[in-house]
Amino acid sequence: MVDAYLDFIEKINRKIGLDLSQYKRPQMERRITSLMKSCDCHNFNEYFVLLEKDKNQLNRFINHLTINVSEFYRNPAQWQVLQEKILPELLSKSPNLKIWSAGCSTGDEPYTVAMILSEIAPRGNHQIIAADLDQEVLRKAQEGIYHIKSVAGLPPQYVNKYFTRDGDAVQIVDTLKKMIKFKAHNLLKDPFESNVDLLICRNVVIYFTEEAKTALYRKFHQALKPHGILFIGSTEQIFQPQEIGFKSAAMFFYQKI
Repeated sequence: MVDAYLDFIEKINRKIGLDLSQYKRPQMERRITSLMKSCDCHNFNEYFVLLEKDKNQLNRFINHLTINVSEFYRNPAQWQVLQEKILPELLSKSPNLKIWSAGCSTGDEPYTVAMILSEIAPRGNHQIIAADLDQEVLRKAQEGIYHIKSVAGLPPQYVNKYFTRDGDAVQIVDTLKKMIKFKAHNLLKDPFESNVDLLICRNVVIYFTEEAKTALYRKFHQALKPHGILFIGSTEQIFQPQEIGFKSAAMFFYQKI
């Protein structure tokens, strides 16, 4: 008997190159079923037919499935460790850093890194690459316009220095925008960056299967320079990091051995 869910995700992979077989099935199936019901579709086949003919519904599907949760200065203690320990150590080896924010969503994290670097190493010629699968969130990231509430967790001096305000909206200043290159990237199939000093991928791999997660961490290891740092989310942990060539540098930070 054909597994309707597996048949559906195989068709999706062929259509848009999103391999949902590497995501945990229970969460994905719930999300897709919820979307399907909201469109008054009664089964996966009916829903795929809708996605084939309605581009708006397809875009909605992609936006809903590529989980976009981002926040300026999310988990402040971790950003303090980055600012006070990790980045100074990396800068002691190279004055110009290459940083890759993988799964950057609306840009909050790469912009936060750009602010910190502007404070502690303003003379450096740093390269920040911010990538995400979702074209819509990349467009928002490039615009750099956010609701005032989204910067509530940032140090006030950062808000005053790196944003301009217009009513309830704030916009990233152009000098910060110029530090970041945004691009579309599929973590499960596209080539990775190389010679990276700091790789940020936070609260992304938690949605993947254990096999996909391990494969990603190995590819992250290859993407990093010797002694480069992987910065992961507070909901994630690499068990036995030495087996894939990492050692703990601080909580949620792993250094390539």
